[in-house]
This record gives sequence, C-alpha cells and structure tokens, in this order.
Amino acid sequence: MKVDPILNVREFEATDIPIWSDYWCNATDDFLSSMGVDLNKRPTRDELVAMMESQLQLAVEDRKSFALIWEIDGKQVGHCNVGAIGFGEQANMHLHMWDPKFRHKGLGSPLIRRSIPFFFKKLKLKLLNCEPYAQNPAPNRTIPQLGFEFVKRYTTIPGPLCFEQEVNQYRLTKAQFEKQYGRQIKRTTSADPDFIELV
Repeated sequence: MKVDPILNVREFEATDIPIWSDYWCNATDDFLSSMGVDLNKRPTRDELVAMMESQLQLAVEDRKSFALIWEIDGKQVGHCNVGAIGFGEQANMHLHMWDPKFRHKGLGSPLIRRSIPFFFKKLKLKLLNCEPYAQNPAPNRTIPQLGFEFVKRYTTIPGPLCFEQEVNQYRLTKAQFEKQYGRQIKRTTSADPDFIELV
C-alpha cells in the first residue's frame, strides 16, 4: 500500500542555515540559470550565512526576508521565502525545492498552500506577489492553481541575484486569500498568538 508523505511547513531556524546554504552553493549553473539567477551575482557561503543570521536576529516586522522550511517525512527538502517586504502591506514570494527527487511530483502545491497563511498572518499582508521567471515552467504551472491572479508579463530584474528577464506577475490579495484559504486555518487557543494550523 502506498503511504502518502507527511508534509510540514515551519519557520526557518538558525539550525537550517547549513543545509539551506548547501542548496545555493552546490546547485549547478544550469539549474540556477533556469531559475533566472545571474551567476555573476552568486554569493559566497560566508555571505549567505551572514545574511541569514542577520535577518533571523531581527524582529519579523523589520526583516527584508522571511523564510519557511518545507519538510517531507521530517526531512528538510526546500524553503519558501518572501522578499521586498512592506510589513502590513505586501511581499514577493519565492519557491525552492532543494531535493531533485521531490521535484515534479505534485508536492510543491500542497507545500506552498501551507506556506501562504504564514506570510499573510505573520507579516499582516494585504497582497502577496509571485514573479517567477517566464521560462521556468514549474512555478508558472503551479501558482495559478493556488488562487493567484495573473497580472502581466514584463521585463525586470526580480531580485538581487537575478539577471534581467521576462517574468509573469501573479498576485493574491487578502480578500482572495481569505476566500480561498479561510477554511483551512484553524484558530486555536495556543499560547502563541501567531500559531497557525492547517486543517
């Protein structure tokens, strides 16, 4: 009998930094280019570690990046983060499945679906954007299935590590989020007021 994998999403912790930096430092040039990364802007491991350590020391409302870890059967397999954060307003979402054996298996969608409520609740967002490289088929296939509205295709430099490229801009407003995801969020009496549980 086939057993479904156990999926979990949680906030990024300092202990995740080594495996997260491994993903960036060990990725092939072809893989990074397929995501729109400019290889000339690729940071060193020390730069990556210093950046993430500095972000984790800040209050959530002061961060430039806020990240979540994706787990399958208790193993870290990827991360989902937002940048260009305007706390209480909007942020831009990025998706990364580290382990190739889990790519193209239909696992990205449920992991992203579990990630989105964290961003809206923790960052008090009114709008969540996602702008994947137009030539990267996986996110462009997945994002519209998760309630995001296609806005436009345009040319930009979508992040500090990217080259100029065509991206597809998608957005999910707070109203769309509440309509699409509201029934999946169980508000609890947990001691942590930001506790989120998907049901």
